[in-house]
Amino acid sequence: MRGEEPFLVRHADLIFALKTFAASMLALVIALAMDLPRPYWAMATVYITSQPLAGATSSKAFFRVIGTLVGATMTVALVPNLINAPELLCLAIALWVGLCLYLSLLDGTPRSYVFMLAGYTVALIGFPSVSEPGAIFDTAVARLEEISLGIICASLVSTTVFPRSVAPAVANRVDSWLSDARRLSQVVLLREGTNETRRGKRLKLATDIVEIDTLSTHLAYDRLTDRNAVTSLGEIRLRMLMLLPVIASLEDRLAALGEEALRRQPELKRLLEDLAQWIVSDVSARQPVERIRAMIADRQAVLDDSASWERIITTSLLLRLGDLVDLSFDCRALTEAIAENRGVSSLDLAFHSEAGAAPVRHRDRGLALWSAAGAAIAILVCCAFWIGTGWPDGATAPMITAIACSFFAAQDEPARYIRSFGVWSLVAIVVVAIYLFAVVPAISHIEVLVLALAPTFLLYGFLIARPATAGTGMALAANTATLLALQSTYSAEFASYANSAVAFFVGVVVAELVTRIARGVGAEWIANRLVLSSWITIAVAAERRGKRDRAEFAGLMLHRLGLLVQRIAFLSESDRRDADSLIQLRIGINIIDLRRARYGLAVSTIAVIDDMLDQLAIACRSYAGGGMPRDLLTSVDRALAQAVKDPNDSAREDALIGLVGIRRGLFPDAPAYRPRADASVAA
Repeated sequence: MRGEEPFLVRHADLIFALKTFAASMLALVIALAMDLPRPYWAMATVYITSQPLAGATSSKAFFRVIGTLVGATMTVALVPNLINAPELLCLAIALWVGLCLYLSLLDGTPRSYVFMLAGYTVALIGFPSVSEPGAIFDTAVARLEEISLGIICASLVSTTVFPRSVAPAVANRVDSWLSDARRLSQVVLLREGTNETRRGKRLKLATDIVEIDTLSTHLAYDRLTDRNAVTSLGEIRLRMLMLLPVIASLEDRLAALGEEALRRQPELKRLLEDLAQWIVSDVSARQPVERIRAMIADRQAVLDDSASWERIITTSLLLRLGDLVDLSFDCRALTEAIAENRGVSSLDLAFHSEAGAAPVRHRDRGLALWSAAGAAIAILVCCAFWIGTGWPDGATAPMITAIACSFFAAQDEPARYIRSFGVWSLVAIVVVAIYLFAVVPAISHIEVLVLALAPTFLLYGFLIARPATAGTGMALAANTATLLALQSTYSAEFASYANSAVAFFVGVVVAELVTRIARGVGAEWIANRLVLSSWITIAVAAERRGKRDRAEFAGLMLHRLGLLVQRIAFLSESDRRDADSLIQLRIGINIIDLRRARYGLAVSTIAVIDDMLDQLAIACRSYAGGGMPRDLLTSVDRALAQAVKDPNDSAREDALIGLVGIRRGLFPDAPAYRPRADASVAA
């Protein structure tokens, strides 16, 4: 078995292409044997559903069945009742597609496929059935049978023939991420590298978390994955969400202290060096974690209202060092548990989250609404042209428009992707024409047909297997399979085929033009909305006094950051700096840290902190760039002065770490905080 693994990994793309072609031919042969009216839909469904990883195929297949069932049911409800009012029927279908697309864009998980498919399935079945409304139920049932057959064949082959589990792919990405995070931690603790180097590493880690989250959503549908591994990976993810802002906070605290302060504290400098070595060492070569924790505790000092800014920053640094040790220790323990197939319950973990392991995602309702409205309008434009001209094959145009608008709505510039889809569809039309009128007429046996189709569809499968060409391969495979329209008898006519091809392109052109108008905004507009959304989220956290889990908040903000990194070139200089140093994320987490402190602080301290949070919320909601008002800095310093002398040691530490983080995040260039004893000097 060991000898086979390198071969399977090395030739994974070719194996996927062979598996997918075999599944598509199996679906086609069974559909022909069952005498289904459109057996080619079973073949096309295999290519639309299949993914290189078995779990991804299973999740997509499951949601495709549900979406098709919902769409078919809605078609049966709409078409017979509105067939005598074609304008009203077109409006109903357009609104339904728009509603489903809106829900799909808001969801953003594999489950979103249910909504998207439920939408355009109505267009797919409904528009061609307008001329035969009496057969709509039979058509809907047949379509459900054909698609379900394709899904069953795709899932069966994917999970039984050289299956590739999602879990190893996720585990490898997680291991790589943790290794990169450890190296970044070492660089930060030793103050090595340039700001630009550390910036690049931070942004890469933020982007990788979003990609890992996307891949992890398929774990629940992967029958090849052990449940202990799924649980452990979910726990590691929660700690990954916290590691990145903790590392960024450490870098900020060390910058605030400066090298001169570290020279005055040789024991602290030695602690940083020991921790830098500990965090990257193998388990067998590491010092016991208890010793590292004891070293951090020994450096802690009691604070009072005369504590200097350097002393407060040092305390904040040590508390964050403790967080780094706990998170790193947990990640190591969970990784070992996965390797040894042990459950999470057997581990003594240091970090505990109040949130579940499910990712929290950014949702842009305004953008989703614009996309949905654009899709509905594009469908209505095609319907108006179809009805106005009385074009017999015009039903293809709104059908293709619904598919194109739905498929690419999540992109920054969907019109550009729709155009690319149209170009590759033109290639598919030419390929199909060659098959229909030059190759297929001479074929009389299914075996020969399979051999004739093999070169083309194996190439399509190979393209789908590679991320850089997956969209191209999908467009070619799906369009070639459907336009080829293979049935038990040959009945192709060039005039009818050409007419359908023209209607196909009318649908693509209308979809592109209307989308370009409705979604004329680009990456810059989306990037600015992401930044503003994060400030609003911080304002909400401040207004609610931080009543939210830190890992849940970090998940949302890091998801936004991952989306923002892809568009960072379009941001202003100040917003780019904020994104680079995770300022918004760190401020939000520090607000949440204040929540724990509020329950143990004195009433007078709570009042001052709440006043500061109210001012912070107002400033975040009205943020328009250019920095925060200086009055807010005064309010933060007032809260610091009150918190530093609070009698409750544990609550005071939580309050200080939150307030220091907020001050450093909002006012990184402000003069050092002066204790109350120096208030006259500060004035």
